[in-house]
Amino acid sequence: MNVILTGASRGIGLELAKLYSNQGHQVICLTRNIDPLIALKQPYVTAISTDLSSPESMDKALQTIKATFKNIDCIIHNAGSIINKPFEQITLSELEKVYRVNVFAPFYITQQLVGLMGKQHKGHVVNISSMGGFQGSSKFAGLSAYSSSKASLAGLTECLAEELKDKNIAVNCLALGAVQTEMLEEAFPGYQAPLQPLEMATYIFDFATKGHLYYNGKILPVSSSTP
Repeated sequence: MNVILTGASRGIGLELAKLYSNQGHQVICLTRNIDPLIALKQPYVTAISTDLSSPESMDKALQTIKATFKNIDCIIHNAGSIINKPFEQITLSELEKVYRVNVFAPFYITQQLVGLMGKQHKGHVVNISSMGGFQGSSKFAGLSAYSSSKASLAGLTECLAEELKDKNIAVNCLALGAVQTEMLEEAFPGYQAPLQPLEMATYIFDFATKGHLYYNGKILPVSSSTP
């Protein structure tokens, strides 16, 4: 398999990169900090330094991918940007950055790579959302930009599932509950989550590999608590 993975320098993304490479799958990681991936010294890991908030940076990465790989089996949009700040204090530039990483980048990367998917095998696009963006779930003060962007990603999932089904591509969204990552610490300092990054990465790995055989256009909560 050839897998595109964003946000792979830490937490769940880094563990996913390890899982794919250990299974002999080629994983192309788009992330700002590529040092942790280089340190893995894995032959199946291709790390491309990419700023997902920059169209120019994404274009350079996409050009490299298109020049190197003839087919892509799966895209996992794992990267996320968060800001924990009262609604009244969030600036337009801060809001835009969150949406660029959490919504615009998945839209654009998928758009540019669909031509490489669904030809040899059924393709799978997996959008990683959050329970914070899941309709009817508990919401938290300070996370209006983050949670609303993740809700938008869920809506995009449903739209793309309809548009891409005839291209032999499934699109699904996982709304993750709390995992003990650096991002969780930014949002909820001191909170102890029930899951570690490797545990959630293992679930995502299995879903990305097989989930498209059973689901398309689904927003699936992955949480041990009730919304």
